[in-house]
Amino acid sequence: MEDKKNLAFGKMNFILLAIGMAIVILGFVLMSSSGSTETTYNPEIFSALHIKVAPVVTFLGFVSIIAAVVYKPKDGLNNEDAGK
Repeated sequence: MEDKKNLAFGKMNFILLAIGMAIVILGFVLMSSSGSTETTYNPEIFSALHIKVAPVVTFLGFVSIIAAVVYKPKDGLNNEDAGK
């Protein structure tokens, strides 16, 4: 079990990465819609949710992923290494 203690990221980094990925997925889900076909026009594809809110949510998700990668604990040790 010595391999787990030599990871580049700590437990908090992985939690923040998971939260960031969930935000990105939420943004892509908000962007999706049924769309228009050749026979029917759906004006809902131009709603503010699809063209303004969803890209901002996705961008914030990517920024939070970058922050999770850069995050370093204040004491310089991961929580798992504090007992040594």
